[in-house]
Amino acid sequence: MIKKIKNLFIQPKLYLSEITGVLLLILAIYFIKSQGDELKNVNTYMREGNAFWITVGILLSAGYIILQALMYQSSFKATQLKISLWDCIVLFLKRNLISIFLPGGSITSLAFFTKDIQKEAQEENRTRIHFASTIYGFTGIVSIIILAIPVLIYLAMSGESWQNANNAAAILVFFIILIIYLLTSYFKKGWVFRLVDRFVPQINTEFRAFPGFKKQFVYVNIYALLIDVVGVVHLYIAMLAMGHDASWKVSLIGYVVATLLLVISPFLRGVGAIEFSLTMILKHYGYTTSEALAITLIYRLFEFWIPVMAGIASFVLRKGNMVLRVIPAFLLFGLGMINIISVLTPSLGYRVRLLRSFLTADTIHASNYLVFIAGLLLVITSAFLIRGLKNAWRFAILLCCLSLIGNLTKAIDYEESILALAVIFVLWFTRKQYYIRSDKRLQTVGVGTSLLILAGITVYGITGFYFLDKKHFGIDFNLGDSIEHTLLNFILMDIDSLNPLTRFAAAFLDTIRISGIFSLGFILYSLLKPYFISVKHSEEDFLRAKGLIEEYGCSPVDYFKTYVDKLLYFGRRRNGLIAYKMANSFAIVLEEPVCQTVEDKVVLIEEFEEFCIECGLRPAYYRVEESSLGLFEAMGKKSLIIGQEAIVDLEKFSLEGKDKKSMRNGLNSLQKKGLKTKVYHAPVKDGVLQKLKYVSDDWLKSTQREEIVFTQGMFSWEELKNQTIITVENEDEKIFGFLNIIPNYAPGEATYDLIRKIEEAPGGVNDALIVALIEYCKGQNFRYLNLGLAPLSGIDHARDLPEKTLKFAYEKLQQFRHYRGLRDFKEKFQPIWHNKYLIYEHHYDLISLPKALNKVMKP
Repeated sequence: MIKKIKNLFIQPKLYLSEITGVLLLILAIYFIKSQGDELKNVNTYMREGNAFWITVGILLSAGYIILQALMYQSSFKATQLKISLWDCIVLFLKRNLISIFLPGGSITSLAFFTKDIQKEAQEENRTRIHFASTIYGFTGIVSIIILAIPVLIYLAMSGESWQNANNAAAILVFFIILIIYLLTSYFKKGWVFRLVDRFVPQINTEFRAFPGFKKQFVYVNIYALLIDVVGVVHLYIAMLAMGHDASWKVSLIGYVVATLLLVISPFLRGVGAIEFSLTMILKHYGYTTSEALAITLIYRLFEFWIPVMAGIASFVLRKGNMVLRVIPAFLLFGLGMINIISVLTPSLGYRVRLLRSFLTADTIHASNYLVFIAGLLLVITSAFLIRGLKNAWRFAILLCCLSLIGNLTKAIDYEESILALAVIFVLWFTRKQYYIRSDKRLQTVGVGTSLLILAGITVYGITGFYFLDKKHFGIDFNLGDSIEHTLLNFILMDIDSLNPLTRFAAAFLDTIRISGIFSLGFILYSLLKPYFISVKHSEEDFLRAKGLIEEYGCSPVDYFKTYVDKLLYFGRRRNGLIAYKMANSFAIVLEEPVCQTVEDKVVLIEEFEEFCIECGLRPAYYRVEESSLGLFEAMGKKSLIIGQEAIVDLEKFSLEGKDKKSMRNGLNSLQKKGLKTKVYHAPVKDGVLQKLKYVSDDWLKSTQREEIVFTQGMFSWEELKNQTIITVENEDEKIFGFLNIIPNYAPGEATYDLIRKIEEAPGGVNDALIVALIEYCKGQNFRYLNLGLAPLSGIDHARDLPEKTLKFAYEKLQQFRHYRGLRDFKEKFQPIWHNKYLIYEHHYDLISLPKALNKVMKP
């Protein structure tokens, strides 16, 4: 019903607004081009703006945001939902920001971010939230209509003709008729009332009957009108800030027309359209084009850009948001490009003349090169910063400081310096995101090598310049000139002063400069290259790990924690073990620590996290139990369901019943073909192992797969020789399929590792192997059988975007059909399903974690 209510607003609006919005954007572009000469004065007007009134306008923008939040809060109270004012502020800022990018964003954005304020995952709460959002959106439109009616009547009676006002009036009449019709139908219990009663009966019963509904609805309308008053005041203050005669009449007319365009704007919240229309209105009342546009831009700063920037901050400041990793690198890249563009474009003449009264021409020239080189290095460093490197963060801070100083000393470009200062603040705020260390040994080598190259080139350059004939450069270099030009060319700051007259001279300069580029590049690489630790374990370490698993093991995959592919971390303060592998700067832990108590587990994880920070690694935990999620969430970790583990209750399993008929038929078919199951106990003979090797190789070839490890084993002659093997074979002892039973440290539970068959094996071989395993486990007095993980399955209700993506891939993409087949195979044995999770630090990690996981799975 909520969607239908929204569509009543959205659909008529889009048909009319798409054409209007495009035409207004085209007019805005034409306007800017045709008034290009006069618009050059806008910058001057903006700089001369009254700082007091601009400050007042910014403070009023904060009040505007609070009023929007109060309007939200009263809308929620009308539906008996108690939402804090802060949550309402964040909700408004987020919806306001996303509305820029949505068609009909003022209305469609109301469907977003309901989860952020939803206390319980119940349909009733979702309905309340959507209905409250509808009240908010509906009242916002009604308030501007109420304010617009007298304004448009005045314009019509005063004889002032406005094409935009006429268009707005036509749309306004349409909305008035639509709203009156809907309200009349609802209150007279017409089709709207019946439609609401059918889909959302709470609106007609619980919500409408709520004693405080009318009171809160009145508050919503009061706040909506106050928001419009603030908009008018903002435009009035913009006029005062520009030092012009302010007019309440013009402010009211301009605000109404601009806001009506905002309501019907199909995209980008009226960007371009409002600037054009409001500028034309102000021009009509006597302002020049540059004055009108300056007032409009200040007004849009108050009403649009400040809430938008606050919305961006609401995303950036949220703990764990991947924007915390992306935004600094993006800003660094942008600052680098701005530095480069700033050097390549002419500076403002009056600033340069002012600067020359304090600094020499050589200093200004050197500052230009400094800013240019800093820009290039900023662009390069941004690529390393996004990977979380500590040295990249330090280098970025240094380059930003150089940019701040360099832009001031090259042409008093304080705009670029302010941007550099802002980037420094952002980098400082996000400093904890960067902890991956660089390789100190490589740094020593890099700096040492570069110093040697510098020393050699210095001798080479000084000697060359000093003894070169005058014909090569037209200059007779003395010793001081030789030293200066050698060093400046080495660091690429002497590009224009020397003009080589011969090929030899050009080659001579290129040699020095190429050596400098190589040295600087090598230093940068050595400073930023991540450090990867090298861990080696002795036989005693693995024996100790096996002892801990024998004592504290409780998982079916504990057996694989002592495989030779694993790295081992032993607790310092508590007796325990963590098994992990490193890949792409991640330390991926298999399940959880092996230890005695939950308290020990917490201590071990904290120790391991400290170890990862020291080594520049990002920890992730693969295949974690659902019961442990609270432990990791308390540490600020994030979780992602990766599949479900199938556990068969052996006491309840039976081949009887209609649902097992196809399995019984398959087993009977195998018996008729002379195939039977057989159990081989350790030590398994080499002849049998040879046959198993053939089956394994054929399975890998026919399925086009490769051996994987980490959460399972691979075919190992030595391992299988000492395990119990179940096979399906014929009377000639030809093996068609097999599985191997491995130790399971979960109490009363058995499991297997490999289950493989040859390509020519008849259907039902894997079923026969599992049934034989079940009978074997019953004979060994096991209560449960663990069938292993069914990847990506079990995501019935996706919690967030990553889980929605996995759910879509599992259900819709053909590439993941084998996971669905694996789930169907295990489902035949009627198991109990247990969720398994991937634990990680940051949403940004999900970009590179899949590649790291794929790497650790390989032998």
